Amino acid sequence: MKYYLLKFFVFFSLVSFAQETSYEISYQRSFNGKIIENQDLLKVFATHNQVVLSTEKIEANQATLPFEKTLIDTENLSFYQVATLSSNKVISYKDNEAIKNQKLEFLPETKKILGYLCKKAKTVINSNAIEIWYTNELNLKASPTVLGINLGLVLEITRNGNSTTQAIKIQKRKSKNTSNTKIDNTVDVLTYKDLLWKSRFTTIPVFKDEIINFSSEAKSNDSIIRFANGTIILKKIKVPNQTKSNLAFLDVIEQSNGDAYDRTGSVFIIPISNSKQTFLSGLEKGKEALPIYENGNGKKYQGVVATSTYEPLTELMRFFTPFGIKQYNHIELKDKTWENQVSYRQEITDVFQQFAGREVWIGTFIGNYDKGGHKITMNITLHSEDVTFKPTKLFPLFNTTNIMEMAGQDYGTMFDVEKGLETKINLSQPLKNAKIRYITTGHGGWENGDEFVPKKNTILVNGKEVFQFTPWRQDCGSYRLYNPASGNFPNGLSSSDYSRANWCPGMVTTPTYIDLGDLPAGEYTIQVKIPQGKPEGESFSAWNVSGILIGE
Repeated sequence: MKYYLLKFFVFFSLVSFAQETSYEISYQRSFNGKIIENQDLLKVFATHNQVVLSTEKIEANQATLPFEKTLIDTENLSFYQVATLSSNKVISYKDNEAIKNQKLEFLPETKKILGYLCKKAKTVINSNAIEIWYTNELNLKASPTVLGINLGLVLEITRNGNSTTQAIKIQKRKSKNTSNTKIDNTVDVLTYKDLLWKSRFTTIPVFKDEIINFSSEAKSNDSIIRFANGTIILKKIKVPNQTKSNLAFLDVIEQSNGDAYDRTGSVFIIPISNSKQTFLSGLEKGKEALPIYENGNGKKYQGVVATSTYEPLTELMRFFTPFGIKQYNHIELKDKTWENQVSYRQEITDVFQQFAGREVWIGTFIGNYDKGGHKITMNITLHSEDVTFKPTKLFPLFNTTNIMEMAGQDYGTMFDVEKGLETKINLSQPLKNAKIRYITTGHGGWENGDEFVPKKNTILVNGKEVFQFTPWRQDCGSYRLYNPASGNFPNGLSSSDYSRANWCPGMVTTPTYIDLGDLPAGEYTIQVKIPQGKPEGESFSAWNVSGILIGE
């Protein structure tokens, strides 16, 4: 495909003025002495005062977007960096200082490259040792990068002794328009780098500065639906087909909009299904519309386990808000400069790619009883990768996080009896390399409750223990600067410092993967047991656990 550059204000070209000779130099890259296979050769086009850095594919109009070229004025020691982001979008920035500010050390060694006597210089950039070999025999200034371009013709650059770019061919040319590049839309360097970076992947915007709060005045609109007095927001999106062959990442940015406390947050998917009931029924009609789970302790839990006709929430991310970030940054402590926002980023490829090409509801919950609540922005990004993804299947098993807490859904207290949590699944076909994607966090009970006391989680399949571990985080003090409103105690600790049951205020709880091997077709009973602590007065313990069966 040929890429056309539109509306250009500056025209930069290597032109043969009278009989002036221009040069085309080809460079190849090697690593540890081995030439890199199937590489796109670097191409340098140079005259006495102008240099263009390009590649073989760019010059043949075969480059993959985005791509960059560098246009260097060797008389004024300045350059333009030009990026083609799409067939009709080109950006650039100009640098007048980088070449002038290069600090090089000159060494006595010499050697010949392509028959030309070369001298050696070296420098250190970002802890990388760079060796530069250049010649002055052609009365030409050029280089495969801007580094060393004022020395002469650079024929070899080696980084850290193992990564080398070396000239393999020099050609004289006497034709006009040796390499033409036009410049448009000059921006500052940070904007340039940001736009170039973002053009390398697909961004699916989900929420932008949305408030998640507790208010009877919470209103839905054409795109964002609110439930449970505003503590749940939901949006319908179409998952791109490319998702099945891309890495997927979820990004959430959170700030307090009034709430001072650490809260449970969850990002989840509700598929649009004609064959099974989903959690959407409970959101639209109330928790009574969800199937009931009972474990013998006398309580009824709504919509927490899979049945033959019901699919529980598919959790993408479990996150925890810090104590009052941004909203309470006016609290001053010596040597404490509070963060303005907390960013949560997690890979979700194995779950999200299951929904490629489908419409789904994607939602976020933050449990709170504050009218100001929290503000979030959320995106999903898709990144191409040179790997073959095996086709997988996904079966949501259970999710005890009471997403509808502010609409009366019960807490996950079913672990106070021996049965704990139990669900059944019937596999109509064998499942290879099966694993459970398991997220667990303990809550409540104050200092003697399960939030602050390590408790073993045991997972059983058909009555046989397949995995057990004690989820616990001891690094919560690392997040202190995200927690301006965290309570301070006489012992010198803040509330956000204390170790917790697999979470800290201001962090993501990552999934644990439980390998089950190859599962033949048939019915399986999956059970989770946790020695839940007993209530103390009005305080009680609860566990938010979610599980998804994934396999080939």
